[in-house]
Amino acid sequence: MASINSDEILEQWKTRQTLAEKMIPLVGELYRDKGLVVRVFGRRLMDGNKLDIIKAHRFARQMVGEELEIADSYKMLEALTHLELSPARIDLGKLCHEFNQKGGDMDAFLKDKLSSIITSEPADPGEPKDVVLYGFGRIGRLVARMLIDRTGGGYKMRLRAIVVRGKGGDLEKRASLLRRDSVHGPFSGTITVDEETNSIIANGNVIRLIYSNSPDEVDYTQYGIKNALVVDNTGIWKDEEGLGLHLKSKGVSKVLLTAPAKGDIKNIVYGVNHKDIAPEDKILCAASCTTNAIVPVLKVLNDEFGIRNGHIETVHSYTNDQNLIDNYHKAERRGRSAPLNMVLTSTGAAKAVAKALPELSGILTGNAIRVPTPNVSMALMSLNLNKSTTKEELNAFLRDKALHSSLQEQIGYTSSTELVSTDLVGSVNAGVVDSAATIVDGDRVVLYVWYDNESGYSSQVIRVMQDLVGLNLPDVP
Repeated sequence: MASINSDEILEQWKTRQTLAEKMIPLVGELYRDKGLVVRVFGRRLMDGNKLDIIKAHRFARQMVGEELEIADSYKMLEALTHLELSPARIDLGKLCHEFNQKGGDMDAFLKDKLSSIITSEPADPGEPKDVVLYGFGRIGRLVARMLIDRTGGGYKMRLRAIVVRGKGGDLEKRASLLRRDSVHGPFSGTITVDEETNSIIANGNVIRLIYSNSPDEVDYTQYGIKNALVVDNTGIWKDEEGLGLHLKSKGVSKVLLTAPAKGDIKNIVYGVNHKDIAPEDKILCAASCTTNAIVPVLKVLNDEFGIRNGHIETVHSYTNDQNLIDNYHKAERRGRSAPLNMVLTSTGAAKAVAKALPELSGILTGNAIRVPTPNVSMALMSLNLNKSTTKEELNAFLRDKALHSSLQEQIGYTSSTELVSTDLVGSVNAGVVDSAATIVDGDRVVLYVWYDNESGYSSQVIRVMQDLVGLNLPDVP
């Protein structure tokens, strides 16, 4: 009978814990002093605890087939602190995996792989851009958390104000909604309120709470806010006329909508068509959560295999638009109780694909089923390709895109056979391919793409915002 040395295994675990604890201040130092965002196979380590770091190393098994040794990554992380580097996103997991395969001198390896960001005079990022969140619902609060998490390290965006409807008197309640979240957990840090200035102070960020019932009613300059990027999370105004009201308020320079837009407003899926953003664009849209989840996968598939036609079925968590119990709703079926029913409804995501990928115009259909879960959704993509493939070939292709392509932030990948929706809460990828569920029959394929319709989408919104303020961090490697 095989034996196991439990004492030795426990000591190994303690060693990993110790190294993970030592990594935390190094990750923070690299971010604050050099503007470096350290990740392990796409998983951001900033503000993570020791267990988050250990789990990120274990996640490497799904990406490269083996766990990343934390002793190796700690040694490389230490080496990074001695290099003069300009702001960038560095994937420590990929660097370590490649170095372990090649071997040699670590310092020489890093100087070669990081040559594009090694500099003796890091660029001055300039003054941060003022950001205003107009609306403070699910997406507004998550975007707020992400902006606050990223404060420092030459980050070029600063959350200055939140605009909500009403007459005031609810500062503490608004702060409490930011402080606690039933889906995403507690806020990482401290939150206090200042009644005199009607401000929320979150991790040192002073955020004014402003009340307004119309986008053109606020004079932001009286709060010291200028040339602000306004992120409209309300979903009330979706066309150029409505969103243009924001530009009539003093202190506003650009507007970004976090919902599908109407008319000729550019619908941006970051990673796919963000280069369509022009300096003169004043009003833009970050499309929908579903559009952001499916378009990156559709793009790489169409580029490689060609798509003749297909159908996208969205299994989507219920949203605030639905009713808790049966009640009147202007839309068909959506008046029925969201926590008790699967609700068949429509989605514009398939049609919206054409705004980001015109080459797929008219070849996709789509529908949606709202289900009794509060977060994380799935897109079932049934596609007919122009050439045949196999499950192994298709999964290997998508895994490579998730690891090495320009869409690595948008396309996630998992090979787990036990994954369920709650495991994806907090995922920052626009969509995550469930490779174990992939079905291939010649030129007919069915893909299952998970997405956190709150945090994955909010991450895409942040990426569009970064582009609008000129914060384009290179990905290394």
